[in-house]
Amino acid sequence: MFIFPFPVLFLSYRPIIHMEPLNRTHSLEFLLLRFSEKLEQEMPLFGLFLSIYVVTVIGNLLIMLAIGSNSHLHTPMYFFLSNLSFVDLCLVSTIVPKMLENIMMHSKAISYAGCLAQMYFFMVFTCMDNLLLTVMAYDRFVAICHPLHYVSIMSTQLCGLLVLLSWIVSLLISLLHSMMAMHLSFCKDHNIPHFFCDLSQVLKLSCSDTFINNILMYFATSLLGIVPLTGILFSYSQICSSILRVPSPEGKYKAFSTCGSHLCVVSLFYGTAFGVYLSSSTAHSSWKNSITSVMYTVITPMLNPFIYSLRNKEIKDALRRLTIRPTFSQ
Repeated sequence: MFIFPFPVLFLSYRPIIHMEPLNRTHSLEFLLLRFSEKLEQEMPLFGLFLSIYVVTVIGNLLIMLAIGSNSHLHTPMYFFLSNLSFVDLCLVSTIVPKMLENIMMHSKAISYAGCLAQMYFFMVFTCMDNLLLTVMAYDRFVAICHPLHYVSIMSTQLCGLLVLLSWIVSLLISLLHSMMAMHLSFCKDHNIPHFFCDLSQVLKLSCSDTFINNILMYFATSLLGIVPLTGILFSYSQICSSILRVPSPEGKYKAFSTCGSHLCVVSLFYGTAFGVYLSSSTAHSSWKNSITSVMYTVITPMLNPFIYSLRNKEIKDALRRLTIRPTFSQ
């Protein structure tokens, strides 16, 4: 409910355009170059990404339904997990449907307003992913290192406040980037060597001075990368220290199993994210950069429900009850 007012700005804003010759100033489209220029490879790509999208939607919806329908899962850990599933669902829905539409229409075009809206939502949900993983690490830190005070510390009010603050930070930072991008001028080259509108790629096409935009982008990326990751690493250093002090092997396994799924998701998220930025800073082709970005933006949201359902007995039980219940009700 916090998101939808902002894209109205994109739909009413007319970009500044410099073209050669200067006889078309009423519209602007970007071209998403995607992965392949060969028509025979388009349909296999369509089938692949459609399958990934369907699996991602079903998997994350099942996680949210299982948590919402089971009162035993109405705890802080699963509250944050349901929010993570919602954000992952929104993230992949920001990118994949437009790509599938373009493949079906044999088109690469995306409007100026559509590009800004896609860029805005992508930044919102990526930032939310990052902050939610940090909040979940804090939740596991309190549960393992301060179990006697867990209920009093992780109250309903605190959990709601942490999620609300994460949304506010994500929305404001993304809105700032998007509003600054609105004032850029664009030249003749509108080709984005990517499968979605990424801020860094859009800035490279601008004829304007993007020094402030780049400074803001690198500052926000560093701030939202270093601070949350530092918090996660600190939380898990304390968690590991507490687990090592547990005398019995069974106790160590039980303590670690409560955060094993989250640790896998964190490793997958930051591993693929660092892979994207490391590959973009080297002399790789745009095709290789796009493939690396797929892992970060599409594959990770698809794998998260599997990681939590396969490694978590409570989630598996809730999913089993969710799927068996309609059979008995008939």
